[in-house]
Amino acid sequence: MSAPRPVGEPVPDAGLLSPVRAGTAAEAATGDTAVLQAMLDAEAALARAQARLGVVPARAAGAVTAAARAELYDLREVAVRARASANPVVALVRMLTEAVARQDPGAAQYVHQGSTSQDVLDTALMLVAARTADLILADLDRTAAALAALARAHRDTPMAARTLGQHAVPTTFGLKAVGWLQAVLDAEERLRRVREEGLPVQLGGAAGTMAGYLEYARLGSGSGSGDGFAPVREPDDYAPRLTAAVAAELGLAEPLVPWHTVRTPLADLAAALSLTASGLGTLAADVQLLSRTETAEVTEAAAEGRGASSAMPHKRNPALAALIRSAAYQLPALVATLAQAAVTDDERPAGAWHAEWETLRTALRLTGGAAATAAELAAGLVVHPARMRANLELTGGLVVSERLAALLSPELGRAGARSLVSAASARAAGSGRHLADVLAEAPELAGRHDAPALRALCEPAHYTGAAAALVDRVLARHARTRRPG
Repeated sequence: MSAPRPVGEPVPDAGLLSPVRAGTAAEAATGDTAVLQAMLDAEAALARAQARLGVVPARAAGAVTAAARAELYDLREVAVRARASANPVVALVRMLTEAVARQDPGAAQYVHQGSTSQDVLDTALMLVAARTADLILADLDRTAAALAALARAHRDTPMAARTLGQHAVPTTFGLKAVGWLQAVLDAEERLRRVREEGLPVQLGGAAGTMAGYLEYARLGSGSGSGDGFAPVREPDDYAPRLTAAVAAELGLAEPLVPWHTVRTPLADLAAALSLTASGLGTLAADVQLLSRTETAEVTEAAAEGRGASSAMPHKRNPALAALIRSAAYQLPALVATLAQAAVTDDERPAGAWHAEWETLRTALRLTGGAAATAAELAAGLVVHPARMRANLELTGGLVVSERLAALLSPELGRAGARSLVSAASARAAGSGRHLADVLAEAPELAGRHDAPALRALCEPAHYTGAAAALVDRVLARHARTRRPG
């Protein structure tokens, strides 16, 4: 056994209490090293954009880019130094400037030129969000494909619909599956819109006026970058061109104005993450309920050690579903924190901005972990049609009482038919007899319907309504939204 760590030595967050994201690609994309690299990417992109516009020498931009590699910096040192200024950017800029100076003393003055900490950190978080969103979208696409396959295979497989925990009327597993699919497609659509249009760079300078960027532009070297861009020094022209250039460097959206205190991008992203987590959580909740011992209509794919109990050797718990639900339960509180932090003051609030960082990172990694787990769950889900059929028979025809009441209405009137079927249902439930047999004894139906005819009307597979057509509609939507490759 390894020796315990000395008191005070930092222990990395390995996901011990958050297995839903442990070991996933989203965890790596949102880790401290990834955030550090995103901040460095923002600094390097700014220098390159300024070089394109002729206000920073191309050589200097190259030196900044070469030094903007996370492995060159002590992550723990950056984190500890961040306490002094309440954000990690101040310390990182000093360290980056020193690293550039060691390689090219003349280039060091161009690090972070005209920028502010919020510009760098907001842009870095948008980069982290974009990179993580790409992973989530890929997993949602995998989940959707697996659910669509299940829906096609079980388009007409009858099962009991359940409302308030009780058998309601017959449905099909295909319709159940496209319900999950619809939620996944909704989440994918909204998250993709945010990814492609709603994750902007931040470029406002000290107080959102971009004054520092403009002043340095007026003092710029004028050397250009050798790529055909001439220096532009007029404020009305330079400011939007710089923003566009940085956005192009990073593959992020170009904002109309700085958004230091207009936190729409974070609110929009948080809403999309919450919608994703809730949709996947519903899938997981259904799988947990349908895999109960007494229900046993679906099971998660078997894997070595999956779902094992430390006490009961016979158990195989729905572990994947549990992991997904754990993320879904946490997202609403995180979204609430981001919504509260969006109420800002002055040109940069104290505390509200700071509260966003870890909250957003946690929301991203939990949603990413849930999406990866959902793709695995959906791809391996095992469906048991025979058990579904057996469960439909548990109530002895009561599951189609609605149909019988409707069919008897022309003969007995709507109120009379409902009263008769309700009374017969109560007697059938109390006696354990089949509803058709009880109804056949009713004087109102004498000479009209015998027990065999009533039993035929109680066939669950013949009372699934428009389920098949509804399945087809969602499958058609999925087919339309599939992207090449």
